[in-house]
Parts: sequence; C-alpha cells; structure tokens
Amino acid sequence: MQILAAPRHRTRLKKPTWIIILISFVCVFLIFAYVYPLQNSGACYIILSSNCNTLYSWLPPPARALNDNEIASRVVIKNILDLPSIETSNPKIAFMFMSPGSLPFEKLWEKFFEGHEGRFSIHIHASREKPVHSSRYFVNREIRSGKVDWGKISMVDAEKRLLANALKDPDNRHFVLLSDSCVPLRDFDYVYNYLMYTNVSFIDSFEDPGPHGSGRYSDHMLPEVEKKHFRKGAQWFTMKRQHAIIVMADNLYYTKFRDYCRPGMDGRNCYSDEHYLPTFFHMLDPHGIANWSVTHVDWSEGKWHPKSYHKRDVSHQLMKNITSITESVHVTSDEKKRTMIMPCMWNGINRPCYLFARKFLPETLDSMIDLFTNRTMF
Repeated sequence: MQILAAPRHRTRLKKPTWIIILISFVCVFLIFAYVYPLQNSGACYIILSSNCNTLYSWLPPPARALNDNEIASRVVIKNILDLPSIETSNPKIAFMFMSPGSLPFEKLWEKFFEGHEGRFSIHIHASREKPVHSSRYFVNREIRSGKVDWGKISMVDAEKRLLANALKDPDNRHFVLLSDSCVPLRDFDYVYNYLMYTNVSFIDSFEDPGPHGSGRYSDHMLPEVEKKHFRKGAQWFTMKRQHAIIVMADNLYYTKFRDYCRPGMDGRNCYSDEHYLPTFFHMLDPHGIANWSVTHVDWSEGKWHPKSYHKRDVSHQLMKNITSITESVHVTSDEKKRTMIMPCMWNGINRPCYLFARKFLPETLDSMIDLFTNRTMF
C-alpha cells in the first residue's frame, strides 16, 4: 500500500503571506505617521531617532492651509474672474502713459489715433512736471500723479493710479501701459483687433532662478508668497478689464511686495515693478496671461537698461526686423544663462509678438513719423 505524502504547497504560502501583511502594516504606519505627525512624541523618537526628519524628507509636503486673509482675497479675485464680460456698445482701449513730464512722441501717436475717435482713451501720469502738449488728443488727459522712483513700489503705485482712473470709464475694455519712450509699430486697427479680441492679458512672467530673479526673493513674503511662485517680467503690460479690477482689489499680495521687495532689502535689490504683477498673476490666474509683453525692448547690450534707439538706428529694416518676430525670448541670470524661447500665441495662432517698442530717443520723432505715414512699419 502506497503512502501519499502530505502536500507541502500550503506551507510555502505562509512566508509570502506574512511578507504581504508586514508590508501592509508598514504602509499603514507610514500613512498614519504622515497624517498625524509624531515628531514631537516619544513614539517618534523610538522609531526614528532624528525627530522623524528622515521620514518626512521623502514624503510629499502636505497642502498648506490658507490663512483668513488669503481665503478672503482669493474668494474676491475668483468671483471677479468668474463674472461674465459686460458688453458695451462702444468698447475702447485705454492707453496709459507713464512719464516724468512731456511726451516727446505725441505727434507720432496723433498719427496713430487719427480717425479712430471714440475707440480709445488717453491717461497720463506725469510724475515730475506738467506736460506741454503738441497734440490735441493729449490735452487735459493728466491724472493726479505722485512721485515715482525707479525700482521702488512707487512705480507700481503709478500703474495702479492709471488703472483706477481708466476703469472709471465702463467702455474701457483693455488697458495698455506705455512709457514716454514708447512708439507704435502697427496701425490703430491692427492694435485694436489684436488686443480687443484676445483671450489673455499680455503680462510678462517667467521663472529666473538666478540672482536677478529668485535671488531677489525674501522669506519675509511667507506664507502668502512662496519662492517657488516668485516670477519676473517686464512691467509694460496690456490687460483685460477683469484683470485690471483684481489688481485694484488686491491689497494682500501688493503689501508683501511693498514691504519686502525693494532696493537694499536683506542685501538684495528687489524691484517691485518687475516682480509684483508677474508673481501675482502666476499665482492667481496663470492661464489668463500670455507670459510675454507686446512691447519690444532690446536687452542685447547686457546693461542695466535696454538699448536706446538713436536717429541713425531708425530705418525700415529695423521696423521690419522687430515686427517680424514671432517668438518670445527670456534669458536667466544664473551662471547657465539658459535661453527660453516660446512662440507668441494669439488665440491659438502663432502671430507677431510686438505692437509697441521702446526705448526711442526724442531725436527719432521725424524719422518715425515718416515711416508711419508711408506705412512702411507693417
């Protein structure tokens, strides 16, 4: 009679079963420890002698709870952004000039505006002296102005004054910030259609990990503004009405930049006009901005200020070169000097990037008028 040996496969199952149970127990423990931190308890000390830092070093950080001021601010901003755009019978573009005094290119802008009355408004922030005007379109268009110091929060204050005054007119649907050295590159109809029918605001914003980008960040901005959200960009924006309203509604984030982004802050030179709006919109409506400016500047000289255009520089070829650019370029300030290139997309279509340009010196006025009058700029 043959004796059959008892099957042994049941015994082999015990080892992997216990391994699965052990792994499950460890996973449950880790989840429990993450949800209910133990770094201040005796249990944590027994399990991990380094105050549980080893555990937390590879776990994703928990979502930060917003404080009361952040919740209130974001609720207001979200409600404004969610409001449907109000249609008007006469939509206009507000052209907002920030200047120390007189505008040397008024005659050129007169050529630009001529024949389009009722489709635009003009607002001038003259910070040093009352302008002397050479064009009828600019007479009595000054707003109450304050002192402006380069690189300080007063630059942002001037922008907000211009926005506030332009917002008084419900027909103003898009807002353009310009300097006294800005010139138009296209005719009025082209600019009007480009801005009025866009689905974004043209606010420049990019991440620069170098000393002239994130290197200007201060931990004093915590918790509302984290370093990972800190952005940089040119101050020369155009924005939709809803974006203009949320800039006026904001006090929380503006205050952080007013107090902790200034020249000489913690041994750094932080400039609010280069960081406040790029960071603000990156945090609160990143998909609502283009991340590039429609105002061209040439930084190729590598100086603190962009290239200035003299009379000898102005030509049909220069205008053609600028107006044919279809890609936005950003260069970081770290040692790697990384170049970031992205196409200028207008409602999903790659189009020329620039509508305006600076810094043109007053001596270029006649040459610019000739180019504009002969329609050789576009």
